[in-house]
Amino acid sequence: MNDRRAVALLIETSNAYARGLLEGIVEWIRQHDAWSIYLPEQMRGAEPPNWLSRWKGDGIIARIETQAIAAAVRKRRLPVVDVSAARLVPEIPWVETNDQSIAELAAEHLLDRGFQHFGFCGDPGFQWSTLRETHFVEAIQRSKLSCSVHRSIAQYDPRYSWNREKQRLIKWLKKLPRPVGIMCCYDVKAQQLLDVCRELDVAVPEEVAVVGVDNDHLLCELSDPPLSSVAPDARQTGYEAAELLNRMMSGDCVDSDPRFIEPLGIEIRQSSDVLAIEDHEIAAAVRFIRENATSGIQVADVLKEVPLSRRALEGRFVKILCRTPHQEIMRLRIDRVKRLLLETDRTLSEIAHAVGFDHVEYLSVAFKREVGTTPKEFRKGRTGKK
Repeated sequence: MNDRRAVALLIETSNAYARGLLEGIVEWIRQHDAWSIYLPEQMRGAEPPNWLSRWKGDGIIARIETQAIAAAVRKRRLPVVDVSAARLVPEIPWVETNDQSIAELAAEHLLDRGFQHFGFCGDPGFQWSTLRETHFVEAIQRSKLSCSVHRSIAQYDPRYSWNREKQRLIKWLKKLPRPVGIMCCYDVKAQQLLDVCRELDVAVPEEVAVVGVDNDHLLCELSDPPLSSVAPDARQTGYEAAELLNRMMSGDCVDSDPRFIEPLGIEIRQSSDVLAIEDHEIAAAVRFIRENATSGIQVADVLKEVPLSRRALEGRFVKILCRTPHQEIMRLRIDRVKRLLLETDRTLSEIAHAVGFDHVEYLSVAFKREVGTTPKEFRKGRTGKK
């Protein structure tokens, strides 16, 4: 007798983020409980599969991004977990990447490069794009700077055509002051922008630096030049959704409050790997720090690379980057520690050695001061590993 729970996954297989969700669900199944999976091959925005209305299942994990999917899910009256930001069925549990953190990572990256002019290129057909736009603009405005916004015509709009959209992008791009740092709502939109830059013979990243979202490795590497991209933790999002659905199918009462999953970080490639800093000595100092932060350098080492006194270096550094050279070194080290905690099984002692901390105790104190939690708690909270 087959007593496996039957679970439908209404998640498209056509993009890297959705495939990451599916990988996280598979990981949960392998670690916990075998499910009978029903996964239709579909594109984003596809109609509900015909079999869903008569399907004898136990639960659903869905990207509810259309009213048709929302209606079909409501009609089934089964335990459902939503993994979309659209919130078309607000009464059900929701697991989603943290779009505020994603936008702030992109803003921080471009601000760190010294840009004074910014843009956001979005797709208003998706709620996650609108959220990223809002938080990116807010992050730029907190630095007393402004951001120009381009909203594409949504692809489901009858007015949409790529030729029309390309002309709108060209018109917007020509009006922007340069150099400019631009965040695109996701990698596909960023690739389109890079195509327009190439057609206009605009230098990337020297005149226009571009950052996408999703870190679709194939798409990013095929872009010209290769695309920098924020990496959401889609795998962990899928894993959390599977855990939540399992609780619901077991009879637990689960609230509809959002569960936000933090991004992994930003993968820096050629499209944004530039310093837009007019102060040549500070640009050289920043470049040296970024190339050597994890090798144990101190501010004294930076001073050997630039013809400035410590007071002049720190004063000009803070004026441009709003932090001291020491803070920049520590920020880059801690960022590297986070990646190693999440992406490897290295011990804390091994990580401390890899990022330039002489003692693991010093790493723990610095990490707690910067992040608000210990390295062990951070790794366990994000990956379940000790």
